[in-house]
Amino acid sequence: MILIYIVVFIFGCLMGSFLNCVVYRMENKKSFLRGRSFCPKCKHTLAWHDLIPIFSFLSLKGRCRYCKEKIAIQYLLVEMATGALLILNFKFLIFNQFFIFNFEFLIITAYLILINSLLVVIFIYDLKHYIIPDNIVFSAIAVAFLGDLFGFFNFRHLDFFKNFDFGFRIFENFKMPLIAAISAGGFFFLMWLISRGEWLGFGDVKLALFMGLFLGWPNVLTALFFAFISGSVIGLFLIVAQKKKMKSQVPFGPFLIAGTFFALFWGEKIINWYLGLIT
Repeated sequence: MILIYIVVFIFGCLMGSFLNCVVYRMENKKSFLRGRSFCPKCKHTLAWHDLIPIFSFLSLKGRCRYCKEKIAIQYLLVEMATGALLILNFKFLIFNQFFIFNFEFLIITAYLILINSLLVVIFIYDLKHYIIPDNIVFSAIAVAFLGDLFGFFNFRHLDFFKNFDFGFRIFENFKMPLIAAISAGGFFFLMWLISRGEWLGFGDVKLALFMGLFLGWPNVLTALFFAFISGSVIGLFLIVAQKKKMKSQVPFGPFLIAGTFFALFWGEKIINWYLGLIT
């Protein structure tokens, strides 16, 4: 099992390295499907041994092999975080009895990897530029929509072929995600409308819509609660540390994404714990 986790972590780090490339090329209006990787500072084409996740950064002491300029710590952090994230996804699949490598396992794994990739890109881009790219968030919404169509949101009871029919079952598949999407997206839309975009951006409205479709009800509540609490705590910390002022902008997208992952992996346990307290 340890060997499997190591393989999963390495694959996650490779995925993180690719997502770093995607973000950089989005920033510079370049295609990430063509062209070899290069140093952002000196533009020198990188050799294969310059692109080994984590190891290359550490062995080069965080500097380009060719121009000796510093490499942004973002590259190392994203590689490590994506590796850890993929391990959490794998443990989630095992917990939900998808350990057997069958067709359903492969479909759910591909679905989660695609969702993870899109969210990591949004996280980085919003953190750096205070913008949630439309093409990425709309892609996430489309993938979540297809996941609902096939009943992927209900991981424990997935039956890929039975869930996909054009009868009443499709309504059943969409019911809880639609309730969650309308509730989360509508709430954020009202906040955006009332504040005229000062409290949050319209990208956050779209991201909340995705969260509802992906997490369903009531898991989306756990995600939003986590996002607001963590956002408030970190915002206060930045103000106390004099890194931000009261009227300074703080991107909310990363907190929503962190809340999404928190709800995905631990949301059901939190909800059951809370219900146990009030019953």
